[in-house]
Amino acid sequence: MSASPSRPAPRAASAPAHRAGPAARAAGAPRRWAALAAALLLAATAVGSPAAAAAPDPEGGTAKLRKVLDEANRGFVSAKTQLTNSQRREKQLQQELRDLAGRQERLAGTVKQVAARSYRSGPLTGVSMMLESDSPDAFWVRATAMDRIFQLDAARLAGLVDARREIVRAQAQLDGEITVQTKQVAQMKARTTEAEQALIAAGGGGAAGGFLPGNSPLAKPARRNPDGSWPNESCNVDDPTTGGCITPRTLHAMQQAKSAGFTRFVSCHRGGGGGEHPKGRACDFAAAKGGFANVDASGGDRAYGDRLAGYYVKNAGRLGVLYVIWYRQIWMPSTGWRAYSGGGGPSGTHTNHVHLSMQ
Repeated sequence: MSASPSRPAPRAASAPAHRAGPAARAAGAPRRWAALAAALLLAATAVGSPAAAAAPDPEGGTAKLRKVLDEANRGFVSAKTQLTNSQRREKQLQQELRDLAGRQERLAGTVKQVAARSYRSGPLTGVSMMLESDSPDAFWVRATAMDRIFQLDAARLAGLVDARREIVRAQAQLDGEITVQTKQVAQMKARTTEAEQALIAAGGGGAAGGFLPGNSPLAKPARRNPDGSWPNESCNVDDPTTGGCITPRTLHAMQQAKSAGFTRFVSCHRGGGGGEHPKGRACDFAAAKGGFANVDASGGDRAYGDRLAGYYVKNAGRLGVLYVIWYRQIWMPSTGWRAYSGGGGPSGTHTNHVHLSMQ
């Protein structure tokens, strides 16, 4: 707006300043106090406001901790998948062995009957029967019948030998699967120890109560490979939360939570730093309605985070969850819920947002 004509023109910036007299100072004091009060009020509002739109940063923890947790839990999930596949093959082989044992028993009985008949009749009985034929036609009929009997007996003997060979093969495969399972169980235990030791070194790691899923619905399963493992995915899908990129599996997990009623602010891709965010494999879900607040969630906001954390744990195997962090606790497939010490304020301790990392 332009200055009123009745007011003197404003003083140029280069003009020398003049000391105000007592009357002027008294007149300006209320204005200064009002400006100061407004500034203090604005600062207080900025600190306590729950509607900060920026994603939580720093994430908390160290790059080393995140690296160990990532490798340990991916290794655990891989070993568990191989163990599950091996157990499935073991069941199939056990059924195959039972079937082969039954076949062998039946063939063995038949072969015993053949042997008993041959013993009673002797090797020349068949030839004698053909020579006693009344005509050439009868001779060839009997010869053909005897040939069929010999072929059938030979097939039965061959079948018995084949059944026994298959039993040896299936048993060897079964023994191999048991070896695989022993190896994978040991691998899972080692990965669990790695994750626990990393958490302890960071000041956490103790057993924690975790968060129950309540009546959370089951999520629609994400796509898996034929062997049950998770496909390798790159950051090639548009991130609807930040304008960056995320993996298809991460997008699916976020959409499933939204369908389940978790519709508050989310931030996924974040450039720079470590962890899963730059790779498009992590999302942060604000607990407060207005966004990421720089305060510990409480009341309804805390309950919202509890339910969301429980939802992702309940659907971890269906969605491909790597780990979940919420309110000083971390859930991993290798350990379950454990105490987590990320350090720092509400962002680092994850008391204002639920962190989700994906396979």
